[in-house]
Amino acid sequence: MEERKLVLDIAVEEVKGDIPLLVGTGAIDPVQVREMTLQAKDCGCDASLVVTPPYIKPPQRGLVKHFVTMAELGLPVVVYNVPGRTASDCLPETIAMCAKESENIVGEKEATGDVGRIARIQDALKAQGVEREILLYSGDDATEAEFVLKGGHGCISVTANVAAKDMHEMMMACLEGREEDAMRINDKLEMLHTKIFCEANPIPAKWAAHRLGMIETPYCRPPLDILDASYYPDLEKALTRAGLM
Repeated sequence: MEERKLVLDIAVEEVKGDIPLLVGTGAIDPVQVREMTLQAKDCGCDASLVVTPPYIKPPQRGLVKHFVTMAELGLPVVVYNVPGRTASDCLPETIAMCAKESENIVGEKEATGDVGRIARIQDALKAQGVEREILLYSGDDATEAEFVLKGGHGCISVTANVAAKDMHEMMMACLEGREEDAMRINDKLEMLHTKIFCEANPIPAKWAAHRLGMIETPYCRPPLDILDASYYPDLEKALTRAGLM
């Protein structure tokens, strides 16, 4: 918690008022989620990103209670659905129920890679009588361009850690309906979208950032580790194809 506060204080000092600060506060224990969310609020952050509690596979009604409880703490909540990491899938109908229960549920990060979820979530919101807009962000780099072109609002990207400018330009093209421009940028990033997940995130992303001179070390805390050397050539090839090397 002390380290988190240090990071949040620096982020608030550097960019508060220029860009929204969305802070990950998800965990398996609701008590810890509450503590981290209140800390983010006290530090002056703008919203919290709360993942479905990993490993324990709560029922959908339990997810509704969890997200609504965190939203009641006063910081806008973006629900994070990433069943590949948590083993729990927050269904479109559940997202709609959360939004109906609390106006402080403002968005969702959808990391299933299923772009069809956009329409399902929108239909579920209508069925629940939710008229306000819920922000829908892609959490899957390989499909994020298609996701936004089909009605999503943006992405929360791993690729953007090393290709921020290109990712920004691609997202703006998608939002403005300039599909040809968006896909031209996405084409050169396509290999990077894949290779940056050659091992568990953030291992490859930190190695790539280090390789590009953006950070001083590719170190990851245990039980993660530095990227295995066998992956270096492919990731370097992806960085080169993206025009970053």
